[in-house]
Amino acid sequence: MDSYFLGIDNGGSVTKAVIFDSQGREIASAAAVVPMLRPRPGFTERDMESLWQANLEVIGKAVQDSGVDAGDIRGVACTGHGKGLYLWGKDGKPACNGIVSTDARAWMYPEQWEKDGTAARVFPRTMQTPLACQPVALWRWFQDNRPEVLEPVQWVFAVKDYVRFRLTGEAFAEVTDYSGTSLMNLAEATFDQDVMRDFGVADMAGKLPPLRHSTDACGAVTAEVATLTGLKAGTPVAGGMFDIDACAVAMDVTDEKNLCVIAGTWGINEYIARQPVLNKSIKMNSLFCLPGYFLIEESSPTSASNNDWFADIFLDSEKRQARERGIGIHAVAEEIAASVRFDEQSILFLPFLYGSNDNPQAKACFVGLESSHTRAQIIRSVLEGIVFSHRVHIERLLSNRDRPEAIRLAGGAANNRTWSQMFADVIGLPVEIIDTKELGALGSAMAASVVSGLYRDLQEAARHMVRVKERLEPDVQKKGVYDRKYSLFVRASQALDGLWSSF
Repeated sequence: MDSYFLGIDNGGSVTKAVIFDSQGREIASAAAVVPMLRPRPGFTERDMESLWQANLEVIGKAVQDSGVDAGDIRGVACTGHGKGLYLWGKDGKPACNGIVSTDARAWMYPEQWEKDGTAARVFPRTMQTPLACQPVALWRWFQDNRPEVLEPVQWVFAVKDYVRFRLTGEAFAEVTDYSGTSLMNLAEATFDQDVMRDFGVADMAGKLPPLRHSTDACGAVTAEVATLTGLKAGTPVAGGMFDIDACAVAMDVTDEKNLCVIAGTWGINEYIARQPVLNKSIKMNSLFCLPGYFLIEESSPTSASNNDWFADIFLDSEKRQARERGIGIHAVAEEIAASVRFDEQSILFLPFLYGSNDNPQAKACFVGLESSHTRAQIIRSVLEGIVFSHRVHIERLLSNRDRPEAIRLAGGAANNRTWSQMFADVIGLPVEIIDTKELGALGSAMAASVVSGLYRDLQEAARHMVRVKERLEPDVQKKGVYDRKYSLFVRASQALDGLWSSF
């Protein structure tokens, strides 16, 4: 009799529940979209109760569709988008809407901390540059703008820790998420009250749950949740992990050979190392889900979420084609992009709808449009612009390490052959795609397999549950053209950077 594991993934827009067997094969899945709320420009929120109801819905459907006896689901774990802020009140209800990682309302605080020396003062302990979407900045925003929200707060959660809390009734702070909040001393793997005082958020200290690791037991499914979902009460729930960690382990990035690139709501570019990078050439060191490793990360909200927006706003006729053919809009857009040669146009798309690689106030735009350009060329330029933004981050990473063997690619681009090949060609490294569509859920299910006792650790789980499906080699004949376009992309980004604060 096989064992099964439930991975729950709450990304920036979609909630998913996926059941895997012990070999990492998907047995059943379900997904639901939780509407994004945009009450003001720069705000991206979700109703926390609606989010929880969506989790109950997808868990129940996945369990039912799997046909698996609930007793054979031996473990559960959650993953989700990092950063953002999910506040739970002392009255047993959400204190406000959950804030998603694309939120830019607190842009002024990192800028202020950079100017007044706070960022430099805390860096030896946090090992990261504060960001507008981190809890530390968002908490400061609430202090200054809506202080009444904070007084009744009991717990400060990341999204996956909030969902796990609702599953188990027990509050914990799992380290991969919280080590990316600018609230921890990474060398000591503890919350740092001195850092919080420096940032002016000392009152957060009593509202942060106890720290746990990804494969630690963090409670069990409650009887109430079991009734609502079909899970078995008492099923152990692991700590889980930040989705960029979950995708990395689900791609068997369990040593230092490969880069991990995630083209999702955010563009994540990362590798793991025994030592952090402290020369300030990269923005983020955090604690990885494997003991003894740091996750070295460069990221920004400049990736596939920009492509989703473009398709939603501008590709109505392609949506009709997709419906008629029974395929997704991005599959149709990929076919259109593939009809354009790599050297056929020089349109630049700056994918800065939610801020740029370095400036949260940046705006998206097309540069170089002419009357002769076609719809297909514009569609291709959107994909190229997102890859160029990834390359900016990757070049920063590669300045701190040896050349990797390959890029392990995840997110929307990994489901798009033209786009995946573009990553290989633009960056000049082989791209490998893993044999699963749900990497975040698989990574969390791997944590569940460890907490259940089936596998000793995440490395052993990876050996059994991860398989490479495809490897794409870079086309060296395209290098000159893409290098020229990339150079223009960087120059255009720099030239426009001074304008954004005027909008």
